[in-house]
Amino acid sequence: MSLNIVRYQIEETVSWGVLTRDQITPLDIPCSTTGDLLAIGLDALQIAAAHATPSIPVSQVTLLSPITASAKVLCQGANYRQHIIDSGLDPDAQSFNMFFTKSSAAITDPQGAIIKPSHVKLLDYEIELTLVLDKKTTQAVQVTADNLHDYVAGICIGNDVSARDVQIPQMQFHKGKSYRTFCPLGPVLCLLSRDEMHYLNELNLTLSVNGEVRQSDSTANLVFKPAETLTEFSQIANFEPGDVLMTGTPSGCALGLPPPVVVRLTGLLPEAKKWQLFKKSQQRRSQYLQAGDRVELHICSSDGYIDLGRQQHTIVASDVAGAQS
Repeated sequence: MSLNIVRYQIEETVSWGVLTRDQITPLDIPCSTTGDLLAIGLDALQIAAAHATPSIPVSQVTLLSPITASAKVLCQGANYRQHIIDSGLDPDAQSFNMFFTKSSAAITDPQGAIIKPSHVKLLDYEIELTLVLDKKTTQAVQVTADNLHDYVAGICIGNDVSARDVQIPQMQFHKGKSYRTFCPLGPVLCLLSRDEMHYLNELNLTLSVNGEVRQSDSTANLVFKPAETLTEFSQIANFEPGDVLMTGTPSGCALGLPPPVVVRLTGLLPEAKKWQLFKKSQQRRSQYLQAGDRVELHICSSDGYIDLGRQQHTIVASDVAGAQS
């Protein structure tokens, strides 16, 4: 049976607990990192929850990221069918994943502020189902539907916040996606049993900005499923318990790509002119995040059995001058 784990703070004390509706049952467990938590195991955590002290209203705590700063943040790009189609590509013709990483320095809490650096003009959002890994690897592995539970402990909500005017003109995915607060995770780390892994293909994702739904899709439309993705990623990365894999975002981001013919024509221009036109055209799009915008993310299953809670953030302009792009 799944278990909704949260990490929270009361005054100066940071603790782990089990979230049930709007109540947290504290866990008396000796761990400080997500990896330590996973080492205890789902069965032992369920026993600890059954013998825990009385619950605390979630309104009385500060929810923290359930993924601690030691985690590697592995990422997939262009992994939903409609998103690939919107990019001018054929999802059925894709033969390999697009992989990149985010800095662990970008990990932030599931509520609060996302800081918009002063030099970033094209700030984008990307809701993503995020896998929380549970197995140490030192070589390439073959992950299948039968052994997926050995590699995936659970799931949480991720927002792959992106500075498009850094990521694309500089061709710097890692840099453009790794500014501090650009990787909100949580609030819930939902630990799954072997029999619940099928839910990875049955989850609904919704992201809204100021109450307007911008992204809405189902993980049924993932082009590369978790098992094949982990198999391919294991060829170039070692996994550690507590690492995360962000599995791609649906269509509906602020980024708007021009038709392929326009891309080809602008490719003939000098680099400086090409990217000047790119930034100018993107700045006309009102979907990009501005200071004061409120972003809310939710992932759940249609039957309500899996509910990863709600991420809620306000965009705040940085008062510190950043390195110019």
